[in-house]
Amino acid sequence: MPEGHSVHRITRQFARNFVGRRVSLSSPQGRFAAGAAQLDGHVMTDARAVGKQMFLEFDNGLWLRVHLGMYGAWDFAGDIIMDATIASSNGRMGQTNQRGTDLSAGSDTRSDTAGDTGGGSLPGPVLDSAGENSLHSIGAPRRTRVRMAEQEREIDQLETFPPEPVGQVRVRLLTDTVSADLRGPTACEVLDPAQVDAVMNRLGPDPQLDDTPEAEQRFVDTVRKKPTRIGLLLMDQSVVSGIGNVYRAELLFRARINPHAPGKSLSEESLRALWRDWAHLLAIGVATGQMMTMDDLGADAYVLAMKNRADRHWVYKREGLPCRVCGTHITLEEMGARKLYYCPSCQA
Repeated sequence: MPEGHSVHRITRQFARNFVGRRVSLSSPQGRFAAGAAQLDGHVMTDARAVGKQMFLEFDNGLWLRVHLGMYGAWDFAGDIIMDATIASSNGRMGQTNQRGTDLSAGSDTRSDTAGDTGGGSLPGPVLDSAGENSLHSIGAPRRTRVRMAEQEREIDQLETFPPEPVGQVRVRLLTDTVSADLRGPTACEVLDPAQVDAVMNRLGPDPQLDDTPEAEQRFVDTVRKKPTRIGLLLMDQSVVSGIGNVYRAELLFRARINPHAPGKSLSEESLRALWRDWAHLLAIGVATGQMMTMDDLGADAYVLAMKNRADRHWVYKREGLPCRVCGTHITLEEMGARKLYYCPSCQA
């Protein structure tokens, strides 16, 4: 399932290529024909991401809400302008305390206790073994096709525009230069402003949108009230937005927190550090397109990790392998119907 960094990156592509333009909407597979007709021919006026959900506003006051879920993906095609502000030369991210995406550069956020994961000074484009790092696509418009989901990659150069829909396309958004095809979402619906507010208000804080002390306190207070295990709370989008299976495992290991610990058993200090580290890792994910969670990497090790997912994480998908810190074998079990990875020694 795409985690928060992916949805923010996708939303920024809509902000870069669609906001301010008149958009044609259709449903090639037919399942969203009525919804597409409500938005067809209107100007897109806003693109927002909150955690794993995205919201596209049109000038008739209606919104398109999309949740990619486990299998959803967007294919962008045409003269795509990649969002050059996703990663500036110093790797710093734009942020805002509003419920939207600010495309301006700003200061980065990071944990006071986490080590340097490369977010302070990102090197140039690095492609992993699957060719998945969209930094190589940032720059002048190119007629191409780009897949954006949990990972993202350039599929091919485009010969004709618009391309024929491929597969079961739920909805196509089309301008005179760019198309975006949505496949396999969990949710795709048209909402009015009151309905959008109701959905957003049910979601927990997202540090890409609001990294204020108030947002941090909301997270801390919510967790400390609950007897639920922290490994489940981090995946609860009403507690905190955007965290999925990878970030859950990595955040808890970096904090040396047992995933089975009840939320109310954790100290306020440890939860504040957890929030700050989530803000830090999320910013790196938005900047690079990769869930880079390793600490204290030199330039060569950073490039190696960006090229190979196996070198990018502390515990995720490392079951049975020795912990990078203590040598104890990493444990795999199920929690909340998802795979949970942790070190039984470091996180005892």
